[in-house]
Amino acid sequence: MKKRYVLLIIPFLLYVALLGFLPQMEPDEVRYSLIAGEMNETGNYVTPRIKNTIYLEKPPLVSWVTAASFKIFGENDFSARLFSGLCAWGCILLVFWIGRRFRDEKTGLYAAAVLTISIYPFVLGRINILDIPLTLFLCLAIWLGYLSLAAQKNRWLFYGFYFACALAFLTKGIVGVVFPFAILGIWLVWEGRWRSLPRLISPVGILIFLAVVCPWLYLAQKENPDFLWFFFVREHFLRFTTQMHGKTEPFYYFLPVLIGGTLPWSVFLIRAWQPAKWKEAQFRKEENRFLVVWFLFVFLFYSVSSSKLATYIAPVFLPMALFAGNIFRNHEEAPEQSTGQRGVFYRLLLWIQFLIIVAAVLLIPVLKQYHDPSLGLVIMISDAWWIYILPVFLAAGLMTFLPDWIARKKQTGWFFSAYLLCCLFLVGLLFPLNDFLSPYRSALVAKEAIARHVPRGKLLYQYRVNFYGIDFYNKIRTPIVEDFGELGDGIAKLPEAERKEYFLSAQDFFEKGRQEKEIYCITQHEERLKELRAQFARVDILWENGAFYLLRIRNQEQD
Repeated sequence: MKKRYVLLIIPFLLYVALLGFLPQMEPDEVRYSLIAGEMNETGNYVTPRIKNTIYLEKPPLVSWVTAASFKIFGENDFSARLFSGLCAWGCILLVFWIGRRFRDEKTGLYAAAVLTISIYPFVLGRINILDIPLTLFLCLAIWLGYLSLAAQKNRWLFYGFYFACALAFLTKGIVGVVFPFAILGIWLVWEGRWRSLPRLISPVGILIFLAVVCPWLYLAQKENPDFLWFFFVREHFLRFTTQMHGKTEPFYYFLPVLIGGTLPWSVFLIRAWQPAKWKEAQFRKEENRFLVVWFLFVFLFYSVSSSKLATYIAPVFLPMALFAGNIFRNHEEAPEQSTGQRGVFYRLLLWIQFLIIVAAVLLIPVLKQYHDPSLGLVIMISDAWWIYILPVFLAAGLMTFLPDWIARKKQTGWFFSAYLLCCLFLVGLLFPLNDFLSPYRSALVAKEAIARHVPRGKLLYQYRVNFYGIDFYNKIRTPIVEDFGELGDGIAKLPEAERKEYFLSAQDFFEKGRQEKEIYCITQHEERLKELRAQFARVDILWENGAFYLLRIRNQEQD
C-alpha cells in the first residue's frame, strides 16, 4: 500500500473510528449535544436552547450538523463527536494539500503525519466543541484566499474563500472573517503588493457571504430583539477586551500549550534539523512569510486578548506542521546522523520525554482518590489502572528507543516507525483517560443509578453543580441549584414560574426540601453532602462513586 493511503487512512481511524470510546465530558461537549438534541425536539433551529433557556453565545452551525448526525445515527457519543472528528481529519487533508502545493507530495505527507500525531489536535479533534470545525473552515479560507491572490487568477477560488469565511462565521462568529482577511492583508503588505489589497473585496464574494450568514442573523434577531447587540457587542467586543468571563491568563499562557501540544513528535524534529542547511529547510520566501503571518497573527491575537482558553489557538498548529513537514522532507533527501552536541541533546530529550511519561504513570497510585473541592477536582482511579497504562508505557518505550535505533542502523524508515508508534501511544492514552476522567467528568456514570433510584416523573435536582450530561443521557430536565454559569442571560428571559421551578437559589431549595415529603438530588464533593446534611434531618445516599452522590432528602416530620 502506498504511503499516501497509509498516512491518510490512519488519521481517519484515529480521529473518527474511535470517537465513541470515551463518554462526553463536562461541560462543553454535552452542552452542544444538549443544544442539538433540543433543536430536534422542538423543531426550532434558529434560536439554540439549553434546558429550555436561550443560548445565543455561539452561532448554530455545529449544532445544526450535530442535530442532523443525531437523526441519522441516534443520540450517542459517536454521533455527537462525528462532525468534530471529520473536521480534524479534514485539517490533516488540508495540510497535505498545502504541503504538496508548496513543494511535493512527500512534504505534504510529512506535514499531515506531524499534525496527526500532535497530542493537541488529537485531543481536541475527538471532542464535541467548536474549535476544530472553526479551525478547518478558517484555515481553508486562508488557504483559498492565498491561492487566489498568489496565482492572480481563478475567481472561483476567491468565491470559495468567502464561502469558507461564512462557514467559519456560523461556527464561532466574527473571528471567521477577521482572521482570513487580516492574515491575507498583512501578508500582501509584507510582500509589497499594496495594489492587491482591493482584490480582497469581491462584490460577488460579499453576496455569497451574506447569502450564507444573513438568513440566520435575520431570523435570530426576529425571534430575539436583543440578539444583535448581545452577539456582536457582548460576545465579541466585550469578551475580547474585558474579563467578563473570568478566563484571564498571562500573555505567555499559550507558550506551554504550544510546546506540550506538539508532543510527542517534536522531539524527533531535533534529529531531522540540520543547522548547516537551515536555509534549505525552508519553503520559498513568499510561502515562508505567508506561514509566519498565519502563525503569528493567530498566536498574538489571542495572547493579547483578555479572554484565553487553551482551545483558541488550534489554527496555529497547521502552519507549524507545514514547517516541520518540510524539515523532515529535507532530512529524507540528505539524512544526517545526530552526532556531537546535537546528538546528545536529542537523546537527552528522548529520555526526558520517556521519564515524564513514566513519572506520570508512577504518580497514578499516589493520586488515587485525591480530591480538592476548591478546584472542583476529584481523581477517581480504578484498581485496574495498571492494565490501562501498559499500552501507554510500552508505546512510550518503543517510541523512545526504536526509531533512533533504526535511524542509526538503516538511515531510512525511522520517521515512519516513529509515526506508527506515536499513533499507538495516542490510542493507548484513551484507556487511562477513560479510567481517569469518566468517573468524575462525565455524567454517564450516574445514568443507571438515576434510572434505578429516581421514580419516573420525579424531578432530580442538581445541587450546586450543572452537569448537562445528566439531562442528555437520561432524557430528563433537571432543576439547577446555584450553578447557573453562562445560562444566566437565558434564565432571565424565562417565565417566572418556570424560573422558580428549574433554577433555584440554595435557600429556595432548602425551603422546597422542607415543604415536600421527599426530593431527589445529585451533587459532587463530600463537602456539599455535608452542607445538605446540615440543612435536612435525613439525607440518604442512594448511590455514590466517590465523586457523584445521588441523594434522597426526606422531611422526617412527615414520615
